[in-house]
Amino acid sequence: MYIIGTAGHVDHGKSTLVKSLTGIDPDRWAEEQRREMTIDLGFAWFTLPSGRLVSLVDVPGHERFIKNMLAGVGGFDAAMLVVAADEAVMPQTIEHLAILDLLEVRHGLVVLTKADLVDAPWLDLVREEVSERLRGTSLAHAPLVAVSARSGAGLNELRQTLDAVLDATPARSHARGHPRLPVDRAFTMGGFGTVVTGTLLDGPLALGAELEILPVGRKARVRGLQIHGQKTEVALPGNRVAVNLAGIHHSEVGRGAVLAPPGALRPTHMLDLHLRVLADAPAPILQNSALDLFSGASEVPCRVTLLDAEQLDPGAQGWVQLRLAAPIALRRGDRCILRVASPSRTVAGGLVVDTHPARHRRFRADVLAQLETLARGEPADLLLQALACGMPQTYAEAATRSGLPEAELGPLAAQGVAAGQIVLLNSQSNDPHMISTGAWEQLCTQLQEHLRAHHQRFPLRRGIPREELRQKLQLNPRSLSAVLHQAAQQALIATNETSVWLQGHNPHPDAAGQHALAAALEAMARSPYSPPAPKLDGELLAWALEQHLFVRVAPEVFFLPATYAELVAWVRQTIINQGSISLGNIRDHFGSSRKYALALLEHLDERKITRREGEARVLV
Repeated sequence: MYIIGTAGHVDHGKSTLVKSLTGIDPDRWAEEQRREMTIDLGFAWFTLPSGRLVSLVDVPGHERFIKNMLAGVGGFDAAMLVVAADEAVMPQTIEHLAILDLLEVRHGLVVLTKADLVDAPWLDLVREEVSERLRGTSLAHAPLVAVSARSGAGLNELRQTLDAVLDATPARSHARGHPRLPVDRAFTMGGFGTVVTGTLLDGPLALGAELEILPVGRKARVRGLQIHGQKTEVALPGNRVAVNLAGIHHSEVGRGAVLAPPGALRPTHMLDLHLRVLADAPAPILQNSALDLFSGASEVPCRVTLLDAEQLDPGAQGWVQLRLAAPIALRRGDRCILRVASPSRTVAGGLVVDTHPARHRRFRADVLAQLETLARGEPADLLLQALACGMPQTYAEAATRSGLPEAELGPLAAQGVAAGQIVLLNSQSNDPHMISTGAWEQLCTQLQEHLRAHHQRFPLRRGIPREELRQKLQLNPRSLSAVLHQAAQQALIATNETSVWLQGHNPHPDAAGQHALAAALEAMARSPYSPPAPKLDGELLAWALEQHLFVRVAPEVFFLPATYAELVAWVRQTIINQGSISLGNIRDHFGSSRKYALALLEHLDERKITRREGEARVLV
């Protein structure tokens, strides 16, 4: 399915033309019909002579509603620039054409409406003027068709021309990646709840799918899907789709929101763009200029950092970084429009090359070279650039950062490994990660430095707790597991479920510690059932417990392992023989004291070996 959008000056007959082609009045609101002027986006559909089903998006032509026009234009496959023959080119004709050109809408046609109101010589003059305006734009080779919506003259030729234009328009891929739906309408329907509409991008959307509402981060489920008023179970990229959402109120998802699978997109406050300033812009774009950014159906104020120029004059191009006043969800490769707020006017457009850049300093050759690499869009370069953040990434995270389909990353990663540019972590698991070779070497150095420092500070400890190490390395739990797995495979470290240590680290006490330990063991052996607590410092005691030299049953009560095993076995057998056991039984049998007998029984209760019933214990 293709989406064709109208463009053109107010009252040039866009909505009337749409109604003549489709039989559907795109002016939905009573105010629009009363004023005979489109205020917001309108939608219709029809079938061309080829049998091709087409969606039509009708945009408002009045300059006061240019924001509404921009909310719809981002999803066009082709444009239908409408010019009234009796008025010819007007201000919004020029601005709408400039927007289409900045967005690089390369497929479309020009429709000269109201052709029945002018004579042939005048119509030829209008054709000539429009052709001159198209020269040098993305629609320079667009065909022109004259029609009269009132008489129907030229409509058949228009339908055939639309078919020819769409024959040359590339179809959207149905499996490029995760679905993405920029929302251009949100409302409530009785009995259904929240409904949103938009043009589906990038991947298929299925009934029952879980979606994240960005940038707010709320989750919702697809309860229903409609295309052109008909229910469907799957919508494909390029479809105009209505989505009935469960689990969210319509006030939480308005125009400008983006729907995507959870985790597929990350909202951003900063963008890197290649910017092109309109030749007729009223003034240069200066460093730190305040502009309004429009992308998809989103609108957000921003500040401009010029990266390679002191100013961008009308007609100039350059690299910029935008600092956004509010977060939005975009992908690399999206196009956007920049406007000044007062007087309201379109001044530039750009290509997004990085959605999560670091803050750049101006006039840096390395930064500009990096941006040129991103702009070229070579998949291998894009993946390496996505890994330049220095952190391990899952395939899904790398796909989000690079803008590449996740399905393409396997061969690209293998290519990077063969070239010595990428290291795969935990590659045989269900959760593989990837990292650039340089970043991996730095991460290994940091890992070993943290472990070495920990061993020096705590020489008797087996290793550093995994969670403490995770925080020092600033990794999420999944990435830490992948890093430790790879580092262990390279024999850099050893690890268990709780701790991490350097390969070869063998904690053992010094001579003084060994002497203190021997004295403690000897004292406990002399009084095995009422042993004194070992007089050891905290680190040495922790090491001794880890080595199973003592068994701790209470904060100040310890037994030798053999004694502890004897006590537990006797308690079990006594309960089996006589049904239960009391504190006094243990105290009297072993010649111990209440302190030790009580500590042992409470310890066995905690281990679920015994259970207290009144003053006695029974086996669990």
